[in-house]
Amino acid sequence: MRFAVSPMWEVGMSFKLLHPGSAHAVHGPWIEQVRPRAAAAGLGRGWLAELVPPSGYVPDFLNPAPAGPSPTLAEELAAIMATPAHRVRQDLDMFERKHGPLSPRLRALYTDPRDRLVRVAEEIEAYWKLALAPYWARVRAVLDADVFYRARQVAEHGAARLLNDLHTAVSWDDDTLRFLRRSRPLSRGTAGAGLLLVPSAFIGPGLLTVVRPPDPPQLAYPARGVGSLWEPRPSAGAGALAAVLGRSRTLLLTELDAPASTTELAQRTGLSPAGVSQYLTALRDAGLVSAHRAGRSVLYARTSAAESLLAAASP
Repeated sequence: MRFAVSPMWEVGMSFKLLHPGSAHAVHGPWIEQVRPRAAAAGLGRGWLAELVPPSGYVPDFLNPAPAGPSPTLAEELAAIMATPAHRVRQDLDMFERKHGPLSPRLRALYTDPRDRLVRVAEEIEAYWKLALAPYWARVRAVLDADVFYRARQVAEHGAARLLNDLHTAVSWDDDTLRFLRRSRPLSRGTAGAGLLLVPSAFIGPGLLTVVRPPDPPQLAYPARGVGSLWEPRPSAGAGALAAVLGRSRTLLLTELDAPASTTELAQRTGLSPAGVSQYLTALRDAGLVSAHRAGRSVLYARTSAAESLLAAASP
């Protein structure tokens, strides 16, 4: 049994929230910021919109079993593009049974998986840059904290405590892992070796599984601490930090509680666009800010180092 933080699980689960009519009490701030950008980029009419419906089955090839504890998006996209053609078709057959006849685009994927998977991967990368990369430091901190907590549970109390505490739909009893309300039985003899636990920030209240032998079965579950993911970070220590970084640079860091462009930051702070650009360059060179292209704009976001710095300066 091992843990993995998977970018692709976050891609699929977060994209579900962007479908028209979708809402989420916790992720509302993220949806409000990202949905217009995704619509402007045409992502509501592309591959992801057809492969990731608002609810129900998503093709398993979009969630390859992570080879290590924290694969990069590039590594997972390479695994997707390397999916054998017969597996892609099996998944699309299942998709058709669950959601009805395949669209012309998905029928083309069925006919020529190798070429079309490259296009799917390109769109996933575009979505990642626009919707998740600017927020990844925050999301990753929640996922890593969950893994740390669970690993400590195992070390102090054993695996049984971990599995019984993971989710109300999972229990461990008499050397058997039991799932409530799972539509299909999952037997040890047909599931592949081991068990892969994947915390997710966007999965919602339920559990999801992927069973594709010989890979270990994946169990994706809601990570602890998601409720505070989008809460504004404390900036009470901005005055102390300004004595080190300067007032304008500190002001920009506090304004980047949500990713923003140079123009947005200039409007909110009263600084000139040229000055904002100069300060952001200095902050990026210092590893406190990251830049992410989203269509015609560049979004700037605080890094985990900046989050730690702000937290340390707060009383």
